[in-house]
Amino acid sequence: MPTIRTAHTVWEGNLFEGKGQTTLDTSGLGTYDVTWKARSEDANGKTSPEELLAAAHSACYSMAFSNELDDAGFKAERIETSSAVGFEPGKGVTGSELTVTAKIPGISEDQFQQIAEKAKVGCPVSQALSGITITLKATLES
Repeated sequence: MPTIRTAHTVWEGNLFEGKGQTTLDTSGLGTYDVTWKARSEDANGKTSPEELLAAAHSACYSMAFSNELDDAGFKAERIETSSAVGFEPGKGVTGSELTVTAKIPGISEDQFQQIAEKAKVGCPVSQALSGITITLKATLES
């Protein structure tokens, strides 16, 4: 049986002038303001579906990468992943650019790049976002 996580949004008004609040129900970590302007222009203290996707993608990738490293016999001292999710009005979500920097004792650059790519493909959020372009820039710290 799958684990279910929930969130909800209450929206008032039309798309361009309205506003909403998205609440993370399962964790209870907070309620966040959302607006069209925050989505298509400047955030100004509000979030957007794309920022929430970026958070999900960066967290999921870090977990997937950690697991792939473990399967290959490596243990990361540190993994830092960011995701930049693009949005273009009229086109929608345009892509996710993953950037990962990691410190992993005993791994070669080739092994690091192969495992980083494998994690990108295997990450469940990457799979859910398969309709968009996902790029990866991976840097191994010494």
